[in-house]
Amino acid sequence: MSRLDWLVLLGTVAAIVGYGAWRSRGTQTAETFLRGGDLPWWTIGLSIMATQASAITFLSMPGQAYDDGMGFIQFYFGQPIAMVLLCITIVPLYTRLKVYTAYQYLETRFDRSVRQTTAFLFLIARGLAAGISIYAPSIIVSTVMGWPLALTNLFVGVIVIAYTVSGGTRAVSKTQTWQMAVMLGGMVLALIFVVRSLPVSFTRAVDVAGILGRMHIVDFSARPGARYTLWSGLFGGLFVGLAYFGTDQSQVQRYLSSSLKESRLGLLFNGLVKVPMQFLILMVGLMVFVYFAFHAPPIHFAAAELERGRHGAHAAELATLEGRFALATEAEHRALEAYIAAPTSPLARAALAAAGHDVDELRHDAKVLLQSDHKGAAASDGDYIFLRFVLAHFPAGLIGLLLAVIFCAAMSATASALNALTSTTIIDFYRASLRPSESDAHYLFAAKLITVGWGLVAMAFSAFASLVDNLIEAVNILGSIFYGPTLGVFLIAFFTKKVGARAVLLALVLGQAAVIAVFATTKIGYLWFNVIGCAVTVALALLISAFRAIRRGP
Repeated sequence: MSRLDWLVLLGTVAAIVGYGAWRSRGTQTAETFLRGGDLPWWTIGLSIMATQASAITFLSMPGQAYDDGMGFIQFYFGQPIAMVLLCITIVPLYTRLKVYTAYQYLETRFDRSVRQTTAFLFLIARGLAAGISIYAPSIIVSTVMGWPLALTNLFVGVIVIAYTVSGGTRAVSKTQTWQMAVMLGGMVLALIFVVRSLPVSFTRAVDVAGILGRMHIVDFSARPGARYTLWSGLFGGLFVGLAYFGTDQSQVQRYLSSSLKESRLGLLFNGLVKVPMQFLILMVGLMVFVYFAFHAPPIHFAAAELERGRHGAHAAELATLEGRFALATEAEHRALEAYIAAPTSPLARAALAAAGHDVDELRHDAKVLLQSDHKGAAASDGDYIFLRFVLAHFPAGLIGLLLAVIFCAAMSATASALNALTSTTIIDFYRASLRPSESDAHYLFAAKLITVGWGLVAMAFSAFASLVDNLIEAVNILGSIFYGPTLGVFLIAFFTKKVGARAVLLALVLGQAAVIAVFATTKIGYLWFNVIGCAVTVALALLISAFRAIRRGP
């Protein structure tokens, strides 16, 4: 990177972190550290978006579009509906109760065991996800600086821990406003630059992407094994949205301390803007895909893994694959030229589609070969595609800005996760069961110490993140495993009066076991895990409660 890139990167990150520290100065109470105080709706909305839009979003989503096209956008179709339902039901309840965490409510409705079991499931899911969030920016540092990933995980983790401990929830929320502005502005500039780098117009580029199988935005099929369809997006995505924004402390914490009006407006703002924002990020990846259709791409974008494979046990096979890949990309270029000369010709379009299919097949074969050659290798190179394009093709200054976007997203999402993990640990376990009568100063010190502890746990988890195929899918799959049963517990609490604590606790355990069994033994699209987990938990709670009532008799 050039000096200008370093100046832009370091200056942007330092300015945003400094702003957050300045705006959150005077955070001297545990309540302010854990809840953040009253915030305006635009801060709530942007903070919610920034919490969800981690570095994984900006690294993995372009790669997702490169490999699989725009169909991933269906994941978010149910979210606007979820925002409206939450504003009507859950948000008024939280506002009235003035709780620190979402799980406090469950003790008032059931008992402490239900509260702490759901809180424990949150700690597991969010702790693992925080580790993946730390790993994502480590990819950047290791690529730019040439450092080992273990060292970069440590470096990034220490920065985020210090940043989170400095001001708690208020610092995180205030900082996220500007982080979100940098993220959106950077991705808009990235899209403009990529489109201007293409030898064809934007509309023609979209047509090329469609011929090469990347513009299937909506899948109307009802195949349960398909990860992204209209139905899994609407129904599975609805359950994800209800669980994530209504029961996940990392999101609930963004609006817990604000007024009902501000909280509702913030959530509705997020529901309106989220889908267009994700579409923009996917479109950047789609245009990068079209760019490499006109220019020779590498067979595998993770350069270190490719180089290791060239000297590994299957080096000869990889060399053969690379030779075939070079011929296939040349054939694709010739097919592109023929298509541009006659864009309405069915033969030209069919030839281009066939050539693109051959390129995709060879890329897939290379991934499988590299994975078999080195078991620790990433099964997918999607997380490196956008980063490699940025470093190789963007002008000085814009590289620094785009890296700042990814770092801002990393700090934002990881800080929110650590802050939520700390709040849940302090409020639902430490203060509730271990030290219920300590001073405010004691809880503030304990909160900062626990933040450091969760940061260290997340850094340990980050060491295993390289084993997943695609970071953004890994985070979503992880959430889908845990969200459904937890949502089921909250729905029972909100809408039933007769189901007791024992019935709901047993149903929660069995519902969670059912989701894990489905995940381990079937190929059902992971969005349906949320529906299955919620439905099983609710149904079992009602059945167990009814059975217990029959046994007790009239």
